[in-house]
Amino acid sequence: MGPEEEDLEAKRPPYSHAMLAGGLGGTTGDMLMHSLDTVKTRQQGDPHMPPKYTSLGSSYRTIFQQEGIRRGLYGGVQPAFLGSFFGTVAFFGTYEWSKRYMIDFGVAPSVSYFVAGLVADLAAAPIYVPSEVLKTRLQLQGRHNNPFFNSGYNYRSMIHATRTIIRQEGVAALFHGFQATLWRDLPYSALQFAFYEQEQKLARAYKGSKEIGLPLEVLTGASAGGMAGVITCPLDVVKTRVQTQLDPQVAASQKSTTGINQPAIQPSSSSRHQASVPKVPSLNRPISTSSPSTTLHSHTAATLDTSSVIAGLKIIYKTEGVGGLFRGVGPRFVWTSVQSGTMLVLYQQFLRYFEGHPFMSTSDPEEA
Repeated sequence: MGPEEEDLEAKRPPYSHAMLAGGLGGTTGDMLMHSLDTVKTRQQGDPHMPPKYTSLGSSYRTIFQQEGIRRGLYGGVQPAFLGSFFGTVAFFGTYEWSKRYMIDFGVAPSVSYFVAGLVADLAAAPIYVPSEVLKTRLQLQGRHNNPFFNSGYNYRSMIHATRTIIRQEGVAALFHGFQATLWRDLPYSALQFAFYEQEQKLARAYKGSKEIGLPLEVLTGASAGGMAGVITCPLDVVKTRVQTQLDPQVAASQKSTTGINQPAIQPSSSSRHQASVPKVPSLNRPISTSSPSTTLHSHTAATLDTSSVIAGLKIIYKTEGVGGLFRGVGPRFVWTSVQSGTMLVLYQQFLRYFEGHPFMSTSDPEEA
């Protein structure tokens, strides 16, 4: 490790400070951008053909006008808040520990940043994924008994959604898309923090000081998140669709009990052949694979009847091409840029505040 890298790594905040600063920064960023995340979810998970939600501006305006803020743009905000705070606390604690461990072991800092991002997201996933399932379904649904958009779901609240999912689909359903979430978030976090740490190093060299100023703090955080978000967009598309695909039996049950018309379900041939054999539902749902640029043309809905990320990517590419893999990339770029910039800037600000106002003992064993 060179002198500059040793200097950058010399000051290590206590784990308690890093975890709370990360939790507060990450949650603030997620809450600020929740409405845009809702728009992205609607664009990616719309089961209708052609899809109702196309461009970023028109989608945002339509949801706001028809459903309002609380149940429309901020649908699913409760599980988003809980998952964001506790997941980010676990993330930053693991990130700081694994990064320091590898650097002290002699691993190059650039490699340590990348691998630490992978390890940290892996540790946070068991907390984050169930909240993501609830958040995504409630975002796609919108308001209860939504007369403007039929998502296939009709939950009254987060608690009702949790109970309904467990009763109708089992506890394992709260972890639907676990693999797809890891496929998206592991490379995203690794790229985000690898970009961020390297950009911070360049910014310090440019300024000739450890303090780079707020503009560069925002720029490094936002650009790191934005670049990582665009690169991992195809994985985000698959994750959203896997987590929102509806069990045909559940759809039929909801239609009979609520009277709300749900999107038509097309069971696969294997499902029809084995209909008499009791088994776990296969979670088939016709998924809109049209991109915003082609929504004025006729389309045939493709069935994403798989939880495999690779298979899902192949289905979307085969039916729609590269455009389908990057559906919702505009909202995702803006969301990840602003969220990442907010989280990382606040993370640094909270660390400075806690340094002057420690709320716990700062005698962590890892502290230099």
